[in-house]
Amino acid sequence: MASSFTRPLRGLFALAALTCAMLAHAAPQKVIVDMDIGDDIDDAFALGLLLQSPEIDIVGITTAWGDTALRAQLLERMLRETGHSNIPVAQGIRATGNPQPFTQARYAQRGALPAKIDAVDFMLDQIKRQPGQITLLALGPLTNIGAAIQRDAATFGKLKQVAMMGGSVRSGYRKSQYVPSRPADKEYNIVSDIAGAQKLFTSGVPIVMMPIDSTQIRLDEVERNALLGHGSRITDQLALLYHQWINAYQPWSSNMPSLFDVVPVAWMLDPTVCPTTPLRIVVDNEGYTREQAGAPNAQVCLASDQKRFFEIFMPRLLKD
Repeated sequence: MASSFTRPLRGLFALAALTCAMLAHAAPQKVIVDMDIGDDIDDAFALGLLLQSPEIDIVGITTAWGDTALRAQLLERMLRETGHSNIPVAQGIRATGNPQPFTQARYAQRGALPAKIDAVDFMLDQIKRQPGQITLLALGPLTNIGAAIQRDAATFGKLKQVAMMGGSVRSGYRKSQYVPSRPADKEYNIVSDIAGAQKLFTSGVPIVMMPIDSTQIRLDEVERNALLGHGSRITDQLALLYHQWINAYQPWSSNMPSLFDVVPVAWMLDPTVCPTTPLRIVVDNEGYTREQAGAPNAQVCLASDQKRFFEIFMPRLLKD
């Protein structure tokens, strides 16, 4: 007889299997991932979910913000260790003055620097080759994206869409769901490169925006222990990266990571995770993402379905 613990777990895996079966007939979604992996830990979990999702075809990964070469080394090691060395990695524009510590630098330093590919060239070339087919998954500051728009706005406009984690529309950062939200904040990805964000929101490209209003989903102890103790190729790398992150000096964080960057990935797998509302978003010169009257320029998720999120996230990372 199944215990009260195993019955819900079996149901969770059954639901995930049904979802996978329903989506199996569809062609994989083509994605370029632009990310600042190596500082916070949510990027690593986002990449783990991408790698465990056959519905997504990763065209390539571009590194954003700060030491983009070291980020490329981190990706080389993680992709190699998990059997995905065939995914191209391109180095983005190096940004100086990044205030965040590169918490996973020791892991990255044991990776090899991939052959130099320019991120902006890579983005624009792939969009030209596959017009209307590629989703740009923007998970970091928008430096590469702003540069791509500046260089060739017409080609950038041939993206299928940009799905992004960034901004703060009606509520800001908070430590837990049990305390009131702050008013809308200057969110990190936007304020790090305000000019790049302004270029994106005036580009005319379809944008699906997941701000901190909907992405502050925390990885609690039960789920965290299940993942980090699982012992697969993916979860072993996540365990190493998580423990380097938690061991770094970062006074703003706790041992319970927020999975900001994972939410857009989960949305790509099931849009019911983060239902959207059409809004007009303007990025002001201080880095706030202001909601204004007028024609919508983004589909914005203001609240996520956390139960559905974990129904997607946990079984996929635990499936091998």
